Amino acid sequence: MPAKPQQAPRHKQRRSGQSAEGDTRKGNAPRKQGLPRHTGIQRRKRQARRDNEVYAAIDLGTNNCRLLVARRSRKAFRVVDTFSRIVRLGEGLSQTERLSDDAVRRTMAALKICASKIRRQGVTRMRCVATEACRRAQNGEAFIAQVEEETGLKLEIIDNNEEAQLAILGCAPLLNPNLPESLIFDIGGGSTEVSWITNGPEVANSDSEPKALTAEEVPSIEEPAARNQDQKRKRHRKGDPAKRQKASEEKGNGQARRSTVPVMKDWHSVPIGVVALAEKFGGRDITPEKYEAMVEEVYQAFRPFEEKHNFQQRIANGQLQMLGTSGTVTTLVGIYKKLPRYDRNKVDGSRLRRDVALRLCKKVSRMNFQERIANPCIGKQRADLVVAGCAIFEAIVRLWPVDDVRVADRGLREGILFRMMNERKKS
Repeated sequence: MPAKPQQAPRHKQRRSGQSAEGDTRKGNAPRKQGLPRHTGIQRRKRQARRDNEVYAAIDLGTNNCRLLVARRSRKAFRVVDTFSRIVRLGEGLSQTERLSDDAVRRTMAALKICASKIRRQGVTRMRCVATEACRRAQNGEAFIAQVEEETGLKLEIIDNNEEAQLAILGCAPLLNPNLPESLIFDIGGGSTEVSWITNGPEVANSDSEPKALTAEEVPSIEEPAARNQDQKRKRHRKGDPAKRQKASEEKGNGQARRSTVPVMKDWHSVPIGVVALAEKFGGRDITPEKYEAMVEEVYQAFRPFEEKHNFQQRIANGQLQMLGTSGTVTTLVGIYKKLPRYDRNKVDGSRLRRDVALRLCKKVSRMNFQERIANPCIGKQRADLVVAGCAIFEAIVRLWPVDDVRVADRGLREGILFRMMNERKKS
């Protein structure tokens, strides 16, 4: 008698929704064989997850010590830890040309906190840079050696050119791709840099010329606040064909934006920052005459850059935008918005109209010292420096009368992280 065919165990019998022809999906349509299971977005997510590095960047300037620790995310990076402290490393530098013992002690204490955070977060790749104060100080190299001995951190003194490039890289996502040219200014403690940027393909440069940023280096920042807003918009437009169409167009604009390559055509740096200017003219009691003298000094320092390139005509033609990255411009936005305390998410990426900026500069310059201390966006640590910063900012917008200024609470640290992540990606 022939044996009966064996019935498959119950747990191996086909489930509801499956046919004898194979696995099915909606509408009982069979799966198409040979097609990849994952979309391009899923592949990028897997690639991002494969980068298990923890990155850290330290920016030691004339006035501030800043740390940023991050991991790579799908679009850019996710912040793991951050630290910022006013250390005034360049205090007295304009008179003595040396880093004072008190300034070194303050800075060393901040760097030890940075080193502790780096160890605690398990950082695997990092870069630590020092800028104007260490460039100018006669004992700058000795200070770098002392930092390595006491903290284990290897600080690297970078020149003005690389400082400008890294700031551009960090701020690139905020530039409007529809305007072909940009001026990016960075008001520091010991110096102020202005960089001229154009949108276009990478160009060949000699060793003496500013280098262009490559297309792969142009970052697309995904901030936590921005992600939340994106999710809200997606929920809001769900089921609305018109809103889906608009979102598709916005996505297309975003893709075009990412393909834009900012090229640094030229840059100009002057050894005038908020610390140096405040030490020269005073930081507590500033008369209108002193304030005007500060503005004029900075204005004349940047005149050669204007005479060389005629940016005023480019502004008149509507082809040039301006972006500022510094504690001065972010503080002014906080004051304008009447924030009860400084909030980066409400400041970064804001636009400040030129007429409003000039009124704010005048308002702050006329405050007495106690009024500046009492303002929650200035406080005691910035009260004697903010007027000098306003003078530098006012000189820049007087010389280059753009309609508005884009404000960035980002810069060198973000640029360092993006560059390290790109180097890791290429390796």
